[in-house]
Amino acid sequence: MEEEQKRTHQPSNEACETCAFYNPTHLKKLGVNVDDSDFVVALAGNPNTGKSTVFNALTGLRQHTGNWPGKTVTRAEGGFSYNDRKFKLIDLPGTYSLLSTSEDEEVARNFILFGRPDVTVIVVDASRLERNLNLVIQVLEITDRAIICLNLMDEAKRHGIDVDDRTLAKELGAPVIKTTARSQEGIPELIQTIEQVALGEIISKPHKIKKLPKSLEKAVEQLTSKIQESYPSLPNARWIAMRLLDGDQEVKKALVNGDFETNVE
Repeated sequence: MEEEQKRTHQPSNEACETCAFYNPTHLKKLGVNVDDSDFVVALAGNPNTGKSTVFNALTGLRQHTGNWPGKTVTRAEGGFSYNDRKFKLIDLPGTYSLLSTSEDEEVARNFILFGRPDVTVIVVDASRLERNLNLVIQVLEITDRAIICLNLMDEAKRHGIDVDDRTLAKELGAPVIKTTARSQEGIPELIQTIEQVALGEIISKPHKIKKLPKSLEKAVEQLTSKIQESYPSLPNARWIAMRLLDGDQEVKKALVNGDFETNVE
């Protein structure tokens, strides 16, 4: 049983019943007090997936809001303390894609790529899973420190939908946690998994895009090599190469202006 749980990236219910969430002295919602945090957690997701409800369930109703530097996009921050470690949460703009066709998408993508959060929680609507998987796959192309939060399980059940979270975790190569954030269901398991990913106790191996035409794969490899030479600290040179070959003007502009190096530093 333990081997199966480890293989599918899922924390056991038995373990969670004794985890720190159930001991109020070990879990504290910090609200806007997130100074000197130990880990940074990004919260990503499509609009209308209950992402804000998940954010509030983790941090309490209080949050600090402002704008991203140089943008009109709202930035929300909060945090919680768990097992004497502080977790700072950044609520990214709701977006359907990371292809940077809008300011919201650009902000979300750049933070995941350059901000290098310790954990990225991707909130998806369990009742509209297929529609949400586009963003999930894009995030998993950028980072392997990710968790899929399968939210709105109550809505899914009301529509007669049952999601096999273990099979989904195996297919995606990342942990999947079922939640109904409005009633706190699954939030203990989510908090525990956030800590495990942050500490490296859970190592995800996302299934990334590999089946490319030979000519395209060769071009991706050549460009990836050149990007790595120029920016050895860049977290995902292959993803950048694919975006350049796809004609992503924002990525091209960042490369020409040296923004990658600035952001990486």
